[in-house]
Order: sequence, then C-alpha cells, then structure tokens
Amino acid sequence: MDDVLTSYAEAIQTLFARTTGGIKPGLERTEALLAKIGSPHRKLTAIHVAGTNGKGSVVATCEALLRAKGFKVGKYTSPHLIDFRERITVDGQPISERAVLRFLEQWMPVAESLGATFFEVTTVLAFDWLARQQADFCVIETGLGGRLDSTNVLQPRVATVTSIGLDHTDLLGDTLESIAGEKAGIFKALAPAVIGEGSPEIRDLLERRAGEAGALPVVVLDREYAIQNVKVSTRGTSFSLTHDGERHRVTTPLLGAYQARNTATAIATVEALGDDYLLAASQISRALAKLFLPGRFQRRGRVVFDVAHNPAGARTVAKTIADLNLARPRTALIGVLSDKDWQGIVRELAPAIDRFLFTTAPSAPAERKWNPDDAREFAKTQGLDAESKPDLDAALVAAQKGRGTLLVTGSFHTVGDVMSRLHVSPFAA
Repeated sequence: MDDVLTSYAEAIQTLFARTTGGIKPGLERTEALLAKIGSPHRKLTAIHVAGTNGKGSVVATCEALLRAKGFKVGKYTSPHLIDFRERITVDGQPISERAVLRFLEQWMPVAESLGATFFEVTTVLAFDWLARQQADFCVIETGLGGRLDSTNVLQPRVATVTSIGLDHTDLLGDTLESIAGEKAGIFKALAPAVIGEGSPEIRDLLERRAGEAGALPVVVLDREYAIQNVKVSTRGTSFSLTHDGERHRVTTPLLGAYQARNTATAIATVEALGDDYLLAASQISRALAKLFLPGRFQRRGRVVFDVAHNPAGARTVAKTIADLNLARPRTALIGVLSDKDWQGIVRELAPAIDRFLFTTAPSAPAERKWNPDDAREFAKTQGLDAESKPDLDAALVAAQKGRGTLLVTGSFHTVGDVMSRLHVSPFAA
C-alpha cells in the first residue's frame, strides 16, 4: 500500500503540473481525450450546474434528494479543499487513490500530447470513473463559466444556472450580462433549463438564451416557486416554499438566508427530471437533514470556514454572521488570490467583522499569490482594525488568541490549508 500511496502522490503532483499552462477555454482537448477512452460521458445521466455562487449548495442538495429516493448518485465538483479526491464521489464516497493512479498512468501521456490542462484531465478522469461506477445520476458542476468549460461536452438531462456575479472577469467578461451569456452556454436543446437567478434583468437574459438553445421546458424559479418566511438559526435555514398552489416548510442544515434560494433551485432541478424523481414535500427536510457541504459556512466550535472568494459571497457570509449574532469580537483570517476583487471582499465583510488578519495560503499557486500588506493598508484606509501576517501558521496562532468568533475565508486554498492544520475533515460533518 505504501508503494501505491507514494505513486499516487507522484501522479497527483504530475497532474497538478498541468496547471502551469494556465486556463485554455474550449472543448476540443476534452472531446479528443474522451474519444480516446471510449466517450464515457455519453453514458452519464447528468444534471449540469453552472453559476457564480451557489453551485456547490445546489449540487449537494440535488445529490441528497436523489440519494434519499434510492438512486446511486455520482458527483463532480471543484476545486477541492484538502484532498483531490473530494472532487469525484459516488454516494458520498471519494474515488480511490488506486483508481486515480491507474487512470493517470494509462492516459497522462495522451493528455500531454493533446496539451490538455489540469481541469480537462480531471474532468475526463471523473467522467470515466463515474461511468464505470454505473451511477444512476451524476450531478456535475462547471469549473469556470459554462459555454467553454470542459464539462460542457455533456448532453444533460437538466441544466441549471444558479446565480450570476462578477467573477473571473478576465475570462468571462466584465459585465453581468456577458458572464450570464457564458453560463447560459450549458443549456441544451430539448433538455429542461432551470434558472435560479433572482435579478429580473439577468433572469430574463438567461431565459432568452435558454429559448435560443432550444431548452424545453424553461423553469424560472421565481415564476414557478415562492420562497417566504426565511429563518436562519444555528440548526440551519428554514423557509416556506409554494409550488403549484401547495405550500410546505423546508429545512436545510446549510446556514444562510441565501440557502433558501439554493435549496429551492435544487428542488426545481430534481423536479425537472420528470415525475417520480422528487420526494414528497413532507419528506424533503428529512432527506436533507444530514446534508454536509465543507467550507460553506461550516462551523467547528468558534471557527467558521467559508470559501467566499468574491464580494457577493462575502456579502452573504457577513449577513449570516449578523443573522446568527455570532459572538464578538469577530476576527476574519483572510487569504485571497491576487486576481480576485479582494477590496470588494473586505468592504462586504467589514460591517460584520471587528478585526482583519491578512495572510497567504501555502497551497495557492505562486503566480496568483497576493500581497497581504496591500490588503492591510487598504483596510486601514477604510478605518478597519487590520494587520498582516504572511506566514499562515503565525497568522493562525494570532487569530486564535482571545475569545469570540474566527472566520476563515478568502479562497479554497486558505480554507483548505487551515482545515488541514486544524484537522477538520472535508468528508464528514
């Protein structure tokens, strides 16, 4: 087994080396590699989910609803927090190290000859393994955008867009409209499209794009469902959901008022599969009771982990902290990638945070590491209590001093590195 682990570690290191080529939008390399191994993606019965924020929650909720109905459910998400294998699971169990190793040993030379990127190779690995597992359904999250994302080789049973925000503007465009257009690229002819976006203008744009793609039917959440009486407590988020004239109460353990919309979007997605796939309304809350989403307002004692890597995400975290009235003083330990709008993140968190501590994540790519000193100086111009400790271990020691609440946020790298140091598992609640 030691040999397998050593070889696995080396194989993962080789795979991660594919990130140095940067992001290459387009489907041609993914399609070419899939064709070489027998086009496993054509065997998948898939739900495809895109969006700036909320993808992870919608994917996890869809998985829980379908598993509660007795289906074998695969899942592909990104990025991971600690373990690469978090990305690819069936019924909550991650792909084995041996399976990863075998695939990479066999297909990495072909991938390299095609110039395939890290995410493209990982996507093909995921689709191949999920097909071999013969999952009844696979819930697939886009990596970046939609139209040119390598997961978009799928012909899904349902395609869902959650919400639109300004992120990855260098690749997707610098307006909400252009980003929405990219996300809408996952809509396919004759496959149901579900639109969870709340802004009327962007929602209408997504609906038009779904119509142009030939999606059928097009389900707009705010027209088909009504979300009311949202309540957030330490036990979860509950809300009233009205659909087809029937109203019932739904509770999800995921924390935050925004989780009501994410949960409703997932319910609409599963219902769009057709009759007999969604549980009875009275059974939904029980099916979601053990739902677990690492790094999304995940609480461990007085520490909160949340991968808010854009201003919209930071805004929802700040609101949830306020809704729960978490203990003061509140310290935010933040490490952000340099290409993110970290000024916007700080501004959105400021109303809920008493002290900012800026650091760097050791696992962050060198070319995307930010300068926490710049963040400290910016925070001070905003009248905030802020300091910079680039070394994560020193920053974590400083952040844990005293009482109150500690928020760890800014990027998957930061949250994952701290979770690893505090021995918090990404696989179990």
